[in-house]
Amino acid sequence: MWIFGRKGTSGFSCCSTAEEVTKGINGFGLTAIVTGATSGIGVETTRVLALQGVHVIMAIRNMENGKKIKEKIVKSNPNAKIDFMELNLSSMESIRKFVKEYNSAGHPLNLLINNAGVMIPPFTLSQDKIELQFAVNHLGHFLLTNLLLENMKNTAKNSKKEGRIVNVASAAHDFAYSQGTIFDKINDKESYHRFHAYGQSKLANILHANELAKRLKEEGVNITANSVHPGPIATNIMRYDNPSLTGLVNWIGRYVLKSIDQGASTTCYVALHLQVKGVSGEYFSDNNIATNKTTSLAKDSDLAKKLWEFSLDLTK
Repeated sequence: MWIFGRKGTSGFSCCSTAEEVTKGINGFGLTAIVTGATSGIGVETTRVLALQGVHVIMAIRNMENGKKIKEKIVKSNPNAKIDFMELNLSSMESIRKFVKEYNSAGHPLNLLINNAGVMIPPFTLSQDKIELQFAVNHLGHFLLTNLLLENMKNTAKNSKKEGRIVNVASAAHDFAYSQGTIFDKINDKESYHRFHAYGQSKLANILHANELAKRLKEEGVNITANSVHPGPIATNIMRYDNPSLTGLVNWIGRYVLKSIDQGASTTCYVALHLQVKGVSGEYFSDNNIATNKTTSLAKDSDLAKKLWEFSLDLTK
């Protein structure tokens, strides 16, 4: 757990927890989707949003784990309103099925938290034959967001409440390939580098939020889109790596990395806090705007537009 940190203009810092940054906020009447809600900061994001009265839909792969997480949260907070639905972000068929079932259930949507991710696995292809990190971390969320946008627009209009989309990115976007995205070799095993591919996917999260924010503003809809860096946290996102190394990182992390409740704070801050009202197309870290800390590639509007078109083609 981090214990030292200077407060930014928001009044919060890297040491702030998710509960602290949402204290006193009334989320009743809001509905949120949180992907990857059965582990790490996804669990804490779900718990804290529900604590503030938000109806949270956990979009998850493992339904049994989802049931256990829900029961645990409801046990500590009997008023929590939580449901879970199956979603596999490595499968476009699963994403389309999720959205169809979600909309058919009549759920509104105020908040979309694109949180799920995988980190530095060996070269692997998704069910749609796309490199796994790019497929899950970016492309799956890109498709999910696009398919849910009409619902979000209607909800924002009917409720007269601002919709918010939060992409969980990372400072690791700095490790992307030199050109940012290797469009012509996205699925090339010989060109694959685990860390660069992870950085590429996290850069894509930022570029996606930036381009989406621009399009939403041009359309004049009451929805914002931002990206966040949760900070260095010991979670199971490195589950594809050497178990011994992961165990060592987690052990050391207890002393030098953020705790889970600190790691989830920036996501919850951007999702709920009144200070963020109307703010769109920004990158947040430690509960403050930190766009100046992103790379030049993350600010490249031409790259963002190219990635958007490329992602559209892949998800047709």
